[in-house]
Amino acid sequence: MKLLAPLLGIALLGLAGHSIAKPSVKEIVSSVVGVQAEIPANARTAHSLGTRRQGSGVIIDSNGLILTIGYLILEAVKIQVSEGDEQQIPAVFVGYDSESGFGVLRALKPLKGKAVEMGVSKALKRENPVLIVSDGRGNGLKSAMVISRRSFAGYWEYLLESAIFTTPPIQNFAGAALIDTNLKLVGIGSLFVGDAEAKGVRLPGNMFVPIDRLYPVLADLIALGRPSTPPKPWLGVYLSEVYGRVVVTRVAAASPASDQGMGEGDFILKVGGLDVTDMADFYRKLWKQGHAGVAVNLTILRGSEVKSLTLKSDDRYRHYKNLPVK
Repeated sequence: MKLLAPLLGIALLGLAGHSIAKPSVKEIVSSVVGVQAEIPANARTAHSLGTRRQGSGVIIDSNGLILTIGYLILEAVKIQVSEGDEQQIPAVFVGYDSESGFGVLRALKPLKGKAVEMGVSKALKRENPVLIVSDGRGNGLKSAMVISRRSFAGYWEYLLESAIFTTPPIQNFAGAALIDTNLKLVGIGSLFVGDAEAKGVRLPGNMFVPIDRLYPVLADLIALGRPSTPPKPWLGVYLSEVYGRVVVTRVAAASPASDQGMGEGDFILKVGGLDVTDMADFYRKLWKQGHAGVAVNLTILRGSEVKSLTLKSDDRYRHYKNLPVK
């Protein structure tokens, strides 16, 4: 913790040492657009993510293709993008990858900004200086540094290996562009976190999805709206970790978990007969059971009673509304 200020100094010096030219930085800023989405009140994600969502996106080709974080446009019935303070431009949903969290949309009118060059995120290491660009405006340009690379387990059945954590935190993180010292796109902003340096260590920052996760699925997202690989089994549970145990905080409506009566306060002890140690461990063992549709055997603790449940898993993508099934 005491090393933070010196390390931030190193980060800023590192950026300066790479001679980032002002015109090039301006081009990067112009490649980031604002994203606004409207979601109907009856959408599956309306309760947790809201019906009006706002963030950023990054132009990645010359035909208006924009990369963002998927939850901004998930189940949207109306999407618009904006360049700086100019008027909004209509856009359409293209694809969503629930495993990485990436979302892709396309502007329906020509954009002034140029496509950003994409880089390689696996080379990013702790203490590497980076730039973060959000909402396509000059004041959305911030300096930061990578504080850790590690797995991130989200409460919504989400596990991202080798996530990128940066500090200091920025407020407009959703869909923000993470830019390395070669002025290449290496990540997309996803979350604000309180433990950027290490799990359980208090240090505010942001989590970014590595751009390397886009390359295997981009063609599928454009052509199919989703990855073509068999989907992982999804149960519809929202989780937390309490005293070294995985506990259900709520369940998604019309999900395998709700169909079997799982609810708040159920502790998940085992999956497929194997002990569960934490959320990441649960996800890894759950996904090893097979593809979406496989029957999943769970051992849970409800109150003082240990129970066995068998849930027929589902395809998460088909659970959402207003997403194209191609």
